[in-house]
Amino acid sequence: MQVLIRRDTRAWQLQVWVSFLLAVFLCGVGLAWLPGRDLDRAFMVMGYFFCLSAAFVLAKFVRDQDQARHERRTADTPLFALVVWGGFGLAMALTGWGLVRMEIGETYKAFLAVSWLYLITCTFTLAKTLRDRHNADSAEAAREE
Repeated sequence: MQVLIRRDTRAWQLQVWVSFLLAVFLCGVGLAWLPGRDLDRAFMVMGYFFCLSAAFVLAKFVRDQDQARHERRTADTPLFALVVWGGFGLAMALTGWGLVRMEIGETYKAFLAVSWLYLITCTFTLAKTLRDRHNADSAEAAREE
């Protein structure tokens, strides 16, 4: 029996990495030149990192849940699901709240919001691409054994 191992193209992988790095750069530029108080800047940096890590955790959790369903095995506990989804929701809500309440110009808020949301979407795409590569590598290694 021949097993087809699907891999992302190099062009796709390059686009995913370039998009993610561009999003990180844009967020970094926006936060580095953020007008206002240092406390606001520190809050926003922490919020962006909280959102970034929560997005990676959520992407892994959703993929693991789907894989468990297909393999008919026990998935993570409902409490862990609450922690993962709650952490992501809290990260997004608190960062959005911090952005809305900051006393900066609307144009600057828009730049920060768009770069932040771009970062989150790129994070999900990067997480999926990395997981797909891992799965393809694992399938290839199993086939060679």
